[in-house]
Amino acid sequence: MRYIHQLPDWPGLKWDEGRLAGSLAALRFAQGRLLGRMESMGFPFRNEANLTTLTRDVVKSSAIEGERLDAAEVRSSIARRLGLDEGRDHPASREVEGVVEMMLDATQNHTRPLTEERLFSWHAALFPTGRSGMRRLVTGAWRTDAQGPMQVVSGPLGKEQVYFEAPPADRLDGEMASFLEWFESPHAMDPILFAGLAHLRFLTIHPFEDGNGRVARAIADLILARAEGTARRFYSLSGQIERERKDYYLQLERAQRGDLDVTAWLEWFLGCLGRAIHSAGDTLAAVMRKAETWDLANRHPVNERQTIVLNRLLDGFRGQLTTSKYAKLAKCSEDTALRDIRLLCDWGVLARTPAGGRSTSYALAG
Repeated sequence: MRYIHQLPDWPGLKWDEGRLAGSLAALRFAQGRLLGRMESMGFPFRNEANLTTLTRDVVKSSAIEGERLDAAEVRSSIARRLGLDEGRDHPASREVEGVVEMMLDATQNHTRPLTEERLFSWHAALFPTGRSGMRRLVTGAWRTDAQGPMQVVSGPLGKEQVYFEAPPADRLDGEMASFLEWFESPHAMDPILFAGLAHLRFLTIHPFEDGNGRVARAIADLILARAEGTARRFYSLSGQIERERKDYYLQLERAQRGDLDVTAWLEWFLGCLGRAIHSAGDTLAAVMRKAETWDLANRHPVNERQTIVLNRLLDGFRGQLTTSKYAKLAKCSEDTALRDIRLLCDWGVLARTPAGGRSTSYALAG
């Protein structure tokens, strides 16, 4: 079976606008409703929602590729680059700084043209050591075929299955020049459809040795930021793709092995984006709870230890908070931890859970 980049009319992608119209209208409505809701919130709330969403986007985009980033490092790196106070909390690794640099350039500088030089700088930022694991990469440049054709494979050694083979390296200059010209040309296409098409087309070209998925998702976020006219992000496409990772790869494989009609891919992409916007409600509820908790806590003289522990609880602390866990988080004695906890309970910020004795634990009140 041939891949779509081998078809004579490539890259002339086609789709059925009638099949997509209903999904696109519903998605546009949900998108507008979410952005309108956010605009009605206060500036600090929007800042926190933006920081939380960007952190999730960076962490989940890497997770799709099997790379686990420390969320606290990511959040701190983003906060520092956005000029927020908490940016000093967790020094970030070079790898985290590179991914954050790419994502913030895509979203915060969405009005800038997408160029070859800009893509090269993103790629170099993703691999600051010039390696992917133990493998040395050519960074900040299109891939070569020095190690053979670029293939997406899975399965045990000796029994690998090829899911996709990208265009040969000698086509990349022409393919990417055509892609970038198309990307920056004026057109009447709905930006959401454009994001889905650009994502598929970039991944089909597969211009880099590694990191193509993360770059493709950054490109989609750039388009969405342009469409909304704001650098603030309140929903995470990468977060939703990570949830649907298996289906994501299946849909890509089908689109790249089919004909140039990509209606089915766009249907899936619109659905995934719609689910991302819907799930943003959970994120915003958590952000609201964080804002309400700090509004209550800041009526009292909260110390540095309490600040550290409250932030951990609000950022998804797993399990129950006990005196010993508090002491480890705050780097203090258990006696000091117990005094801090009792104050937080007196202020109505924490509440004791029903279990007692040695199982005594605490949770956020409300």
